[in-house]
Amino acid sequence: MQLFILRHGKAHDRSSKFRPDAKRPLTPEGEDAVRQVARGMRKLKLTFDLILTSPYARAARTAQIAAEVLEIKKVLLAESLKAEADVREVIGEINEHYGRAEKILLVGHEPHLSHLLSVLLTGRDGLQIKLKKAGLAKVTVENLHCGKCAVLEWVMTPKQLDRCAD
Repeated sequence: MQLFILRHGKAHDRSSKFRPDAKRPLTPEGEDAVRQVARGMRKLKLTFDLILTSPYARAARTAQIAAEVLEIKKVLLAESLKAEADVREVIGEINEHYGRAEKILLVGHEPHLSHLLSVLLTGRDGLQIKLKKAGLAKVTVENLHCGKCAVLEWVMTPKQLDRCAD
């Protein structure tokens, strides 16, 4: 299985205007950056069986933009990708419902996504990974479980993906 991990794009700052925090949307610049990142993904010929996204507005919109650009029909909300979720939840959800998928795009938040990568790559939390907003990582997994089970293929910044789009 190939897991692609995409951090949501730039969102509005935390404020009383966006309460609860789950409602905080992408900025217009954030939407543009995600669209350009998705164009870079398309240029790299990345395809996905499905997209799983945090239900938070900024992540769901990031997933929606990626799905539109990449022409992916299956976009599903996953409570296990919420910012405060335990990484075991997303691993369990994938195994229980999507274990036959070959390529899954996960869209979520920091530091949750870095924790997930750390657990999959090393078996524990603590690996220092900086996934920029709209940054993308790819790992390959033979037997997905909560522990060292993945190989990091690559990490790309939004600028790198933007350059691919041109």
